[in-house]
Amino acid sequence: MANTSRSPGGHDPEITGRVSVGTPAPSSAPRNDTEPTAANDRLALNGMGSFDWDLDKGTYHLDDTGLEVFDLRADEFDGDPASLSARVVPTDSERLDEAVALALREGHLTFASYFRLICRDGTLRWAHTQGRILRDPQLRPYRIVGIVRNAEEELAHAEGMRTLAADRRRQTDSVRATTEALARAVTVRDVTDVLTDSEGLRRFGADGLALGLVDGDVMRLVAATEQPSAELRARDDLSMTHLGDGLPLSEAVLTRRPRFLGTREELTTRYPRLLPYTEEMGIEAAAFLPLAAQARSIGALGLFYRDRHHFSTEDRNICIALSSAVAQSLQRAMLFDQEREFATTLQTTMLPRRIPEINGGEVAVRYRAGRSGREVGGDWYDVIPLPGRRVGLVVGDVEGHDSHAAAIMGQLRIALRAYATEGHTPATVMTRASGFLADLDTERSATCIYVDADLETGTLRLVRAGHLEPLVRRGTGVTGWVSVRGGLPLGVATVFGQDGYPETRLDLNPADTLLLCTDGMVEHPGRDIADGIEALAAALRDGPQDTEALADHLCGGHPSRLGSSDDMALLLLHRAAVPGAHATRRMTQHVHQADPEGLTETRAMLRQALAAWGATDLLPAVELTANELITNALVHTDGGALLTIELRTGGTPCIRLEIRDRSSVLPRRRTPGETATSGRGLLLVDALTGSWGVEPLGSGKNVWCEFPLAG
Repeated sequence: MANTSRSPGGHDPEITGRVSVGTPAPSSAPRNDTEPTAANDRLALNGMGSFDWDLDKGTYHLDDTGLEVFDLRADEFDGDPASLSARVVPTDSERLDEAVALALREGHLTFASYFRLICRDGTLRWAHTQGRILRDPQLRPYRIVGIVRNAEEELAHAEGMRTLAADRRRQTDSVRATTEALARAVTVRDVTDVLTDSEGLRRFGADGLALGLVDGDVMRLVAATEQPSAELRARDDLSMTHLGDGLPLSEAVLTRRPRFLGTREELTTRYPRLLPYTEEMGIEAAAFLPLAAQARSIGALGLFYRDRHHFSTEDRNICIALSSAVAQSLQRAMLFDQEREFATTLQTTMLPRRIPEINGGEVAVRYRAGRSGREVGGDWYDVIPLPGRRVGLVVGDVEGHDSHAAAIMGQLRIALRAYATEGHTPATVMTRASGFLADLDTERSATCIYVDADLETGTLRLVRAGHLEPLVRRGTGVTGWVSVRGGLPLGVATVFGQDGYPETRLDLNPADTLLLCTDGMVEHPGRDIADGIEALAAALRDGPQDTEALADHLCGGHPSRLGSSDDMALLLLHRAAVPGAHATRRMTQHVHQADPEGLTETRAMLRQALAAWGATDLLPAVELTANELITNALVHTDGGALLTIELRTGGTPCIRLEIRDRSSVLPRRRTPGETATSGRGLLLVDALTGSWGVEPLGSGKNVWCEFPLAG
């Protein structure tokens, strides 16, 4: 209570010094002292004791109820405040002294404080005191009267209210956090992932979880945080059981009532079949909650605890609230999975079931649905055998992400295939496909790229309708996007009368790989498309050499596809490094005027060709001649050059080299002087080849030369 050292006059020195500075103490100040009355009895009935502290005399009067509060007998208290201070916890005694001193010093009328008492048996008890300070006309304090009471029950009630409030906050936070997590779950797999991770178990306050869904008259276990041993599963497999088997999840579905079992004895008595599982997994308590949505039972949730568990009202409420949120999310996810399966099946049916084998190369195709949302788009691919051992390659994307887009895709794919197999040019095929889509009863458009490929010569003829340009990885490892002239998307081009699609020629060298894909490969929400284009090019450049492995790498295993929400289709065409048995022994390379790597790639192609044909002894002459003729074409004409190298085995075996350009000016021999820096090109060709000549063409000329083969 108060300080125990007193002045000779009986006052607390600290208090007397603080309150009497500058104020003379009166010798006979009037007092408002009153003797205890019946009010004390009324206080006692409410468990309150009274005290009367005479500051002048230093005496402290405490009634019988007050003595009970301090756990004192009458003979144990002599009226000295020091005997009370011994009962108070030291830290609380100091705090109480500071509260009294502050009230006296600042002129307050009252003070109040909670403090802890040390009972005679050593236990602690909370108490509360409140006092009123009486002052004389000079405002000098001379007496404090007040009450003291047992506050244990009061604080216990307050603590209980705080605990109850904390439980309610925990319930609200758990339901909110679970609802937010489940709101992002789209598929049933997403829902089970939310439930079975560590955060899901923490929200339920459980050590384990099992989720079962109703499938007809069968309960199918779809998720569990812990699996029993293989021996136990072989003896009694609970992954799929009949609803009438009397197991807890099935019972929860049939009764639609939650069941809480706080001990292992209660659990195994109710469900004897679970005894080996409880012993193996250490389960001591469990709760089984029905999952119902729109008045239909869809499954049940089991929660397991590894200690005896008392399910309070708050525990039960939070479990029931969370199970309701789980049921709603599961119903939404199951509906999504059904719609997704329908749309995916529809689109898969529309895509070609079998990819034909091609001579002189390999083709790999992939389709992947988007990773979020129930929409399935109209992306497609096709590989079409064409006359003359050519092959048609198609990749397209119908506008929209629904089953209607997939249906239109199927019709458009069949129509484009029909036009291609009729033998039309690529431009005509695309024009007719645009007209077909415009005639359909739809407002959808489609982007598309069509390639007529001759792998014997490596010549590709491309037509593009609003689609992404192709990407080529050369045999040397150089990777880049190919500039292909294009037109408007299919359907739109016909409506606006601009369906005359231009055609672009591309030469695919041996060991080169061509990639056709839809925009789902490069477009990602929140990212610049330029970043996606760069990432795809890097993925193709660094990917494996095997065509099938490269397709897997591009569509699923590389960061360029991570997080993509759009569907995608891709087609890879790889030209074999060595022509097949049925391929003509001829290779073609187009050298662009603005391509600094053109001559390097040409020399690499010549080395591959001569090595495959067993004519490496001719490599220096062929490479030097080709370099001279291509350089002349690039320097003296306004376009690039088309190089063709061919192995001729009929008659006199030879290697024939042809350089075609767009200039009609024929080369002529010159006789350069000793100091001339040019004019020796044809002399060099004449010296290195067996024969050579020039063939005028309608759109240029063709310079040819032949190198005889020994043997």
